[in-house]
Amino acid sequence: MGVSFTKCIDDKDSKARTGLLHTDHGTIETPIFMPVGTGASVKGVSSKELTDQVHAQIILSNTYHLYLRPGPEVLSAAGGIHKFMQWHKPVLTDSGGYQVYSLSNLRKIKEEGVAFSSHIDGSKHLFTPESVVDIQLKIGADLIMAFDECPPYPSEYAYAKNSMELTHRWWARCHAHFEQSAMPYDYQPALIPICQGSVYKDLRTASAQFIASYDTPVKAIGGLSVGEKNQDMYDMIECVNEHLPEDKARYLMGVGTPENILLSIEKGIDMFDCVLPTRNARHGLLYTSQGIINIKNARWKFDQSIIDPGLPESFALPYSKSYLRHLIQTNELMGARIATLQNLSLYLYLVKTAREKIEQGVFSTWKNKMIDQVTCRLD
Repeated sequence: MGVSFTKCIDDKDSKARTGLLHTDHGTIETPIFMPVGTGASVKGVSSKELTDQVHAQIILSNTYHLYLRPGPEVLSAAGGIHKFMQWHKPVLTDSGGYQVYSLSNLRKIKEEGVAFSSHIDGSKHLFTPESVVDIQLKIGADLIMAFDECPPYPSEYAYAKNSMELTHRWWARCHAHFEQSAMPYDYQPALIPICQGSVYKDLRTASAQFIASYDTPVKAIGGLSVGEKNQDMYDMIECVNEHLPEDKARYLMGVGTPENILLSIEKGIDMFDCVLPTRNARHGLLYTSQGIINIKNARWKFDQSIIDPGLPESFALPYSKSYLRHLIQTNELMGARIATLQNLSLYLYLVKTAREKIEQGVFSTWKNKMIDQVTCRLD
């Protein structure tokens, strides 16, 4: 069957919408958040917990990290990432472009691709658009991202323009190589292009029009949430979405906080990923339906109420704030696991409920109320 997108319902008061992203590993209801499983694992969380507790429909893994460890040959020998990690729902792989961007002192960008040194052992490697497609096909994701350059923020206009044009040339090479490649497994993945252009509207418009000219089921927006002001990010989303086709899914890469996600859904975004809920969980920062909690603070020491009483039973965890604080304070592994489950549950609850509210025609009212709640500091 392969990958396709069906737009379902448009919100009456905003650009928010619902849709269905069909893959050979299942259909994803959008809007959706993808937990980040960088190295074929969402840290501390089992595939069963992702399904039963978090209600995840798709996860993201990363080409750069999987390429270095365990290596694409290991994943190929296992029959692909789904079998390797016992996750039988869809997977998206980031091409490694952002990791290369973040390793600025260890890489050199040129027309051919990016030469870089491993952050693990210093060994030398080269990613090209063609090799990144080959690696992702061996990994076996359902959605594979084109190789792009993510420009830093701030970037001078000339740099951002050259970077965007390089990303477009790399996309053409990715696309040509993908079209002539044999599929290694018994399912059909899709290759996804990425819009770049920093915070310059004319560049974003040109890039959006460029990726819109290719018939792919998902269009991605990259290079945001890298240090720019939130309003600049929202302005770029609005600019890009004016030029992306209505009948294709829109994926905002690497974003963001619960507030970012709700406001981006309002502007027509369908898919999200971000490391914030998992990374911050390991440091004791909790996202709840009632506000943000630093569970290390003394005020929670005797609090026997459950972590998030505002979540419905299907998402709520039974543990008390007092218990979780104890686990985090004593560096018990279970503390990081419970905190991660809480944060991911909150994110997946938000996108699921957003879908329901769009269907009911009350998204805007609910969104405004939820933003007030989830941004409240309960420290």
